[in-house]
Amino acid sequence: MSSKRSSRSKSNAPSIRKSRNMSIRTSRVAQLIKEEISLTLSRNIDTDGYGLLTVTDVVVTPDLRIAKVYVSHYQSGKSNDQVLAFLDDNEKEIRMAVGKAVRLKFTPELRFYIDETLDKVERIEELIRNIHENEQER
Repeated sequence: MSSKRSSRSKSNAPSIRKSRNMSIRTSRVAQLIKEEISLTLSRNIDTDGYGLLTVTDVVVTPDLRIAKVYVSHYQSGKSNDQVLAFLDDNEKEIRMAVGKAVRLKFTPELRFYIDETLDKVERIEELIRNIHENEQER
């Protein structure tokens, strides 16, 4: 199971994840799910000790059965695996809230992933700064 978690923490930028073929309906459903999960995490679930949990993106399959939920955490002091375990432990409550708020024939299965986009952006900015510093030293 730990190997499964490791692969789940890898992610692509949100703009890359979304398919160009994503319909207007799936985009709207994804947005509603994102908003409801964000509200549920901020109001109904005790996230103390997990810092700031932010739902950065939701991608829904065309049949609306599976929702990939991308989450970032800031100043949590927890590893990505610990954050994913916390979300998996609360998946039932989160899914019930989504089912009540978003009226669909089936409530999508929620799969949580760590969004590492901000980490990648920081690393790229650091590399660019280092290049400029090295050029100025010459």
